[in-house]
Amino acid sequence: MVLKTFGWAFGFTVLGLALAVLYDGWTALGVVAILTVLEVSLSFDNAVINAGILKKMSAFWQKIFLTIGVLIAVFGMRLAFPVIIVAVTAKLSPVKAVQLAVNDKDRYQQLVTDAHPSIAAFGGMFLLMIFLNFIFEDREIKWLGWIERPLAKLGQVEMLSVCLSLIVLLIASMTVATHAHQHGGGHADKAQTVLTSGLAGLVTYLIVGGLSSFFENRLADEADAQADAEVIPPGEPRETGTGAAPGRSGKGGPSLVAVTGKAAFFMFLYLEVIDASFSFDGVIGAFAITNDIVLMALGLGIGAMYVRSLTVYLVRQGTLDDYVYLEHGAHYAIGALAVILLITIQYQISEIITGLIGVVLIGLSFWSSVLRNRRIAAGRPRASDLA
Repeated sequence: MVLKTFGWAFGFTVLGLALAVLYDGWTALGVVAILTVLEVSLSFDNAVINAGILKKMSAFWQKIFLTIGVLIAVFGMRLAFPVIIVAVTAKLSPVKAVQLAVNDKDRYQQLVTDAHPSIAAFGGMFLLMIFLNFIFEDREIKWLGWIERPLAKLGQVEMLSVCLSLIVLLIASMTVATHAHQHGGGHADKAQTVLTSGLAGLVTYLIVGGLSSFFENRLADEADAQADAEVIPPGEPRETGTGAAPGRSGKGGPSLVAVTGKAAFFMFLYLEVIDASFSFDGVIGAFAITNDIVLMALGLGIGAMYVRSLTVYLVRQGTLDDYVYLEHGAHYAIGALAVILLITIQYQISEIITGLIGVVLIGLSFWSSVLRNRRIAAGRPRASDLA
C-alpha cells in the first residue's frame, strides 16, 4: 500500500537527486534534500486539508489530482510561478525573466522578495477564508469545544467570514501605508498593492469555492431525486443509514456518491488554488537556502510529490475518519499560516516558526484523536467524544 501510493514520489526523489548531482555536484544534492524537507514540513497541513476534499471525489479525479495536479504543482508553482511573478512585477518578458533567473540570481532573488507583499496578501486572504469558514460552521465533532461552540453561533451571521477578512486586509494595508509614511515614501504604493492582491485572493476563494460547493450540492440534490424516484415494495421502509437522504452525509454533504463531472472539476481547481496558497511561503522561504531556480524547483518539486502522495494515502487509509480531530488541527494550522503570511507583508518571520506551528497543531490534534479513540474503546467516552 505504502509503496503503491508513494512509488511516484520515491521515483521522483531518485531522479531529482541524480539531476542535482549532475547539475552542480554533491553540494547541490544536500541543498535539494534540505528544500524537500522544508516543503514537506510546511505543507503537511495542506495534505490533511486536501485529503478532506479529495475523499469526496471519484477514483478518476483522484488520479487526475495525482498526475496532472502534480505537474501543475511541480512545474507550475515551484518553477514557473516565481518566474511569472518576476516578469509581472518587474515588467519583463517571460524570456527575460528566465534569463535573469539563470544569469543574475541575486537580482532575481531580489525581485521575488520585492513581490512578496502581493504574494503574501493573496495567499493570506485565501487561506484566512478557508479557516474562517471552517471555524464558523457548526460541526458535530468539535475539538476545542470551548472555542468552537461560540464561534459556530457567531457563524450564523451572514457573510461574517467575508467581513472579518476584509477588516483584516484593511488593517494590513493601513499598517503598510503608515510604515511607508513614517519612513518617507519609497514604498508608498505598497499599501495599494497589498489591498489589490488581498482582494484578488478573497474573490478567487469566493469564485472557486462557490462554484465547487454549487455543483457539489447539485450532485447531492440529483442523488436525492434519484433515490425518491426508486420503486420501493409496499410496506418496506427505505434505509438511509443515519436518516439522511442517500448521497448525503449526516452533515448535509455528499458522502455515499463520489463527486464527479463539473463538481469534481471545480473541486480540483479549488485544490490547486489551495496548493498554490500553501506553496507561497515555501517558495519565498527557499530563497533563504538557495537562489538557484533549478535546485529550488527540484527540491520543492520532490516535496510536493510527497505531499500529494500523503494526501492520497490519508484518503485510502481512512485516516481522517479514524482520527477525527486531524482536520481541525490542519485548519487551525491554516489560520496560523494565514496570519503569518499577512504579518510577513511588513515583518520577517522565520520559516522554522511557520513550519513548527503547523506540525505542533496537527500533532496535538492527532494525539487528541488517539485519546478519544482509547476512551471509546475502553467504554468511558466523554459526551463530546460521541457528538
